[in-house]
Amino acid sequence: MSLSAEIIAVGTEILLGEITNTDAVTVAQALSELGINAYYQTVVGDNPERLRECILAAKKRADIIITTGGLGPTFDDLTKQVAAEAFGKKLVLSEEALKKIEGYFEQLGRKMTDNNARQAYLPEGCTLLENDWGTAPGCAIEDGGKILIMLPGPPRECIPMVKYRMMPYLQKLSDSQLVSHGIHIYGMGESEVESKISSFAETMENPTLAPYAKDGEVLLRVTGKAQTEKEADAITRPVIAKVEEILGDVVYGVDVPSLHAAAFEVLREKKLTLSTAESCTGGLCAKLITDIPGSSEVFFGGICAYQNEIKTRLLGIAPSLIEEHGVVSREVAEALARAACEKFGTDAGIGVTGYADPSSGDEKNPGGTVYVAVTLCGKTVSSKIYQPRGRELAKSRAAQEAFNLLRREARKL
Repeated sequence: MSLSAEIIAVGTEILLGEITNTDAVTVAQALSELGINAYYQTVVGDNPERLRECILAAKKRADIIITTGGLGPTFDDLTKQVAAEAFGKKLVLSEEALKKIEGYFEQLGRKMTDNNARQAYLPEGCTLLENDWGTAPGCAIEDGGKILIMLPGPPRECIPMVKYRMMPYLQKLSDSQLVSHGIHIYGMGESEVESKISSFAETMENPTLAPYAKDGEVLLRVTGKAQTEKEADAITRPVIAKVEEILGDVVYGVDVPSLHAAAFEVLREKKLTLSTAESCTGGLCAKLITDIPGSSEVFFGGICAYQNEIKTRLLGIAPSLIEEHGVVSREVAEALARAACEKFGTDAGIGVTGYADPSSGDEKNPGGTVYVAVTLCGKTVSSKIYQPRGRELAKSRAAQEAFNLLRREARKL
C-alpha cells in the first residue's frame, strides 16, 4: 500500500526567515527511506486559525500528517491544542509524560515551572512518543484512517525523535520492510553519474536507485523492499556492488557520514597519522577532522598559516619558492603539505593555499582558485580547484578535495 504524507512546520520565526526549516529536510528524508510519498510541505506561523486550516487541508489530501514545532511551554505553542480540535480530541494530562518532564528537570538540577507541566497534556487516546532529548513529548493520533504525528521543533530534539520515534512507529504500518543505503560519490557530477548507471537503473523496480545532488557530491539512494529486513538488505547488495564496479574510485563509501569521515577511517585502519598546514581554508580541514569522535588517534595538529610570514617562519617555506611561483600555486601547496609532516612528525600532511574570495586573485589564478596537496609517507600529490561562487563554497570544496586526495592515496598503501 502506497501512503502519502504532508509535513507542516509550525513557527513564525521560520516564516520571518530567522531560522532555517531544517526539520522538513529531516522528516522528508525519513519518509523517503520508509517509502512514503511526501507530496506537500507547509510552513505556518503561530496562529491557531491558520494552523487549523493547514491541518484540515492536509487531512483531505494526505494519509499521514507530520507537524514539527509548537509543542513548547509558552503561550504561542499551540500545535497540540489546534491539532486535537481538528481531530475532535480533548487534551488530557498524561501522568507518564509529566513524570518524564519532572525527571528531566531533576536531572538538570533545575526547578520545573508550572508552564512546563502544560507539555504533559496530550490528545486523548494518542500514542506518547517520549522525548529523551528535551522536555516536549511528541505524540501520534490515529483517527478515521488518518495519522497525525507531532514532533518538537528544535533540531537537536527533532532529529533523534524522527529516527527513534517516528520511523519505528510508521514502520509498523507496513506489512513489508524497507532497507535503504546511501552510496556516496565525490569527483563526478550528477549528470555523468546518471548517464553511467542509467542503463540498468531505469529498469529497476525493487530495489530502486535514485540520485541526489549534494554540496560538491552525489548521493545514490538504494532502497529495497521485502518481507523481512534481512531479505530487503540482501537485494540491495548486488546493486551497490554494480554501482561501485561502474563508477570505481569516485565512490568513497556506503552509509558514511562524510568524505572527511571516510578519509579518517582509512587512516585509522592503516594506523596513519595526520597534520595540516592551511592558508585560505583557515583551519577548516583541522576543524572537520576534529569533529569526529576519536580523532586524536589520527590527528596530531595543524597550523593556520594565513600570512606569508607564518608560512616562512613557522613552516619553513622558502621565500624564493613563494616569489618564483606565487603564494597561490601548486608548488607552495605541496611545500605546505610536506612541512606539516615535518613539523608534527606525521605520516600524512594536508597543505592548502588559494584565493577563496571571488573578488581576489590575479590573471593566472582568479578568485576561487585553490591548490590542495597531500603528502603521505614521503609521496606528494596535488590538485587545483576553481570555485568562484563565494568564500564558503571555495573553502568547503577545497577541504573536500583534500580529504578525497588523502583517502585515495591512503587506500593504495
